[in-house]
Amino acid sequence: MANVAVYNMKGEEVGSLELNDAVFGAKINEHLVHMSVVQHLANKRQGTQKAKTRSEVSGGGRKPWRQKGTGHARQGSIRAPQWKGGGVVFAPTPRDYSFKLNKKEKRAALKSVLTSKVNDSKFIVLDELKLDEIKTKKFQEVMESLKVSKALVIINENDKNIVMSARNIPKIKTALTNTINVYDILKYDTVVVTKDAVATIEEVYA
Repeated sequence: MANVAVYNMKGEEVGSLELNDAVFGAKINEHLVHMSVVQHLANKRQGTQKAKTRSEVSGGGRKPWRQKGTGHARQGSIRAPQWKGGGVVFAPTPRDYSFKLNKKEKRAALKSVLTSKVNDSKFIVLDELKLDEIKTKKFQEVMESLKVSKALVIINENDKNIVMSARNIPKIKTALTNTINVYDILKYDTVVVTKDAVATIEEVYA
């Protein structure tokens, strides 16, 4: 089992924690990690792009001129794609880009990125994270004590003081244990997680 240091909010080492290998020592599956990121980005797409085809553009009900004898090339409608104001040939239509990953695949991908962060020493455990008030400056001081600038902070409960204090800091994002995903863990350089949040993650994913 991997052992990681436990820090307090001042950045001082106050102990150590043994991590469960079932979650933080899993085999890294790069393919599933890639698929999980692709799925996350695909599911975020709105898919509302739309353009009109020649059948949807108004006008053009009759031939602009007769077939022969004018010297012009033959034309069937002023709303054909080659005309100004005409329809688009293969026009995009609203669609759903989302696709599904199996539950086991999602879990394996999440374990892979958590293991990767532990292996790279980018996984910081805090004994607790509490603020008496909503104060961005105080939260920033905690991050500076831990020497992190771009971090995903995982907490166990929705603490308004923590969430609101971190919200204005660029490159810092807070997440609850039940909302963590592969994309966010990879996006941020360091994962900062409270001790009780580690216990919840191990309980859910072990």
